[in-house]
Amino acid sequence: MKIYNSYTRKKEEFKPIEEGKVRMYACGPTVYNYFHIGNARTFMFFDVVKRYFEFIGYDVNYVQNLTDIDDKIIAQAIEEDVKASKVAEKYISAFNEDRAKLGIDTPTHQPKATKYIKEMIRFIKELVDNGFAYEQNGDVYFSVDSFKGYGSLSGRKVEDLIAGARVAENTAKKNPADFTLWKDAKPGEPEWGSPWGKGRPGWHTECVVMSKDLLGVPFDIHGGGTDLLFPHHENENAQAKALYHSELAKVWMHVGFLNIDGEKMSKSLKNFFLAREVLEKYDSETVRFYFLSKHYRSPIDYNAEILAESEKAVANFYDALSMIDIKEVRALTVDDSMSKYEEEFNAAMQDDFNTAKAIAVLFDLSKSVKNFSVEESDRKMAASLLLKLGGSLGFFQNPEEKLKSGESSEELVKLLIKCRNAFKKEKMWQYSDMIRDELKGLGIVLMDTPDGTKWTRK
Repeated sequence: MKIYNSYTRKKEEFKPIEEGKVRMYACGPTVYNYFHIGNARTFMFFDVVKRYFEFIGYDVNYVQNLTDIDDKIIAQAIEEDVKASKVAEKYISAFNEDRAKLGIDTPTHQPKATKYIKEMIRFIKELVDNGFAYEQNGDVYFSVDSFKGYGSLSGRKVEDLIAGARVAENTAKKNPADFTLWKDAKPGEPEWGSPWGKGRPGWHTECVVMSKDLLGVPFDIHGGGTDLLFPHHENENAQAKALYHSELAKVWMHVGFLNIDGEKMSKSLKNFFLAREVLEKYDSETVRFYFLSKHYRSPIDYNAEILAESEKAVANFYDALSMIDIKEVRALTVDDSMSKYEEEFNAAMQDDFNTAKAIAVLFDLSKSVKNFSVEESDRKMAASLLLKLGGSLGFFQNPEEKLKSGESSEELVKLLIKCRNAFKKEKMWQYSDMIRDELKGLGIVLMDTPDGTKWTRK
């Protein structure tokens, strides 16, 4: 398996630190509001990474944090006139609800930042004691000058960061590029006692402390959106490397932006759609197909037409599955006749998680299921592998329920086929052809076979 490592800027062979195990951390939400569909792309991709590693036999320890103390949470609390903890509780619940609706598995651990305050204070104190951080008026800053490797993950130079820093923010810092580890609390804000006075930890420190506690240092994979590469991941890695003399993670993975009209979708730009709003129009598998049909590192545009095409593509898979007995094929052991499909699928996924190529294999399998010119046993074997491989991407989580919901429309198609056959028997070709053509216009293709008329969607 090869994975593109943002740290080295190239694909590298993946070798887990501990054989047979993958320890992975992906940055979760700051819970001040509902998450948008751009966030969902990142959350869903790392769900696929977890699923696929498990599919090929790894024991995966997957941590996704919940940032439940932050400036944005405090601002939302003021707006809603409630405590910051209430805001966090509300949107943690909403996050997990929307995550489940998207078909995203619960991570192994979902640590909350507020549960690790004591550990964060100890960590910051160690940085101060070792000369990597300093206190100014109740705030504590990481000194980038004390750490020669700063900028190595993102490829940024300290001198460029100094030139781009705003003067108004620099007065308390020794270097304009220094970043906050501990914030002095303002009146009315949530606060915890510390050696530097009452305050709260900075975001960049939270992830280091939680990931070390649950995964150790270094761990295998650290992930997030491209926007987190700098400053968040750079600042995380700097703290870990300064104190532990080790990269925080061996491999750093970053998911491309979801754009609107060429601009990154974000709440700050007010050009976003909430995940729960999108799920009112499209089901979770349509959204999953939409994201996975493009390579995870590539930016994609939010596009209603492509989502509609994704909906049809998912329907195509279920059309194939509707032609066999799900319970029967689930119990089948896939034999060597299907090995080329499995090899192509794994080759795609093990080439930096190329889900677009992997999905192409699913289409080939669905065609095989619909091919009535081959032995029924081969069609069932193809259906079994379609379920198996698709499941490793998070599709077909409840195919029986999905197929059941489409039974009424299928019954109507079957009824029209009966009518068409009756017209053909009476040689009323005009009407039989009309039914065939009308169904074709609706995307339903009829196939006359020795075993009767079969149908599928285009």
